[in-house]
Amino acid sequence: MAAKWIEALTGSLEQKKQYRQSVARIDGLPEPYRSTAKALHRYLLASGGIVDGDTMVTMFADLADLWEQAAADGTPVRDIVGEEPSEFADTFAQAYSGRHWADKQRRRLADAVDAAVDGEPPEEERS
Repeated sequence: MAAKWIEALTGSLEQKKQYRQSVARIDGLPEPYRSTAKALHRYLLASGGIVDGDTMVTMFADLADLWEQAAADGTPVRDIVGEEPSEFADTFAQAYSGRHWADKQRRRLADAVDAAVDGEPPEEERS
């Protein structure tokens, strides 16, 4: 009972556990893979815009998989991220089709235009 109440407020405890495991895997990488993976992780959190927990957990587990494999194979970092790491990160994030923050804003904009066209007051004024 308490676990369901806590999850209702904070989100899935299982997702948090899986997320922490991915972060620990990244922390366990040798250099320069660790620093690169941590920088990508930070970038994806800030700019990825994914709001769906399952998608985010999957994305970060895949990020850890990618860098663990690269480290095991000895693949040079630049062979993976190229000369424009942000392009690599943006492309990586696009592969995950969960709900994004921008989706919410697009829906909100469309709803506001629909309300304006229909002569309804903006949502902020209806409350």
